[in-house]
Amino acid sequence: MILPRYRIAASGIPGAGKGLFVEEFVAAGQVVTAPDAIDRTYAWKEIERSPDLHAAARWFGDRYTLSPDWPDECYVNHSFDPTGLWHLGFIFAAKDLPQGTEITVDYRHLLAPGQEEDFNDALTGEKIVGLSWPESLASSTRALAALIG
Repeated sequence: MILPRYRIAASGIPGAGKGLFVEEFVAAGQVVTAPDAIDRTYAWKEIERSPDLHAAARWFGDRYTLSPDWPDECYVNHSFDPTGLWHLGFIFAAKDLPQGTEITVDYRHLLAPGQEEDFNDALTGEKIVGLSWPESLASSTRALAALIG
């Protein structure tokens, strides 16, 4: 679920297609998206064996959710300098977000360890490679603690 008012529109990131934009001010540390209706998680090995690989996102450890449809949360794009912080399935505002800000997260937190995204970062050209669970959890926890004090 997306908590602030939002809209889906053309992304400001080259090659990204559409993006998710907040339609109201969101203070740093506030929740932008929160999990809802998650009925099952999957081990990465289950997803790799699946003939139809749907959009997958890591939630914790080796557990992922799948999106067989395309919910609006899927319009959150990648950035190495994100406006949102992905932490255990939530996206928190990584800084004060004025109305009209595009929500981005660092996809390395959503990918399997070592998994490479099909595209490179639009601004740096660097590969986007999934972090290990300990790296992801430690860095997102430190960033969230700094945000909320």
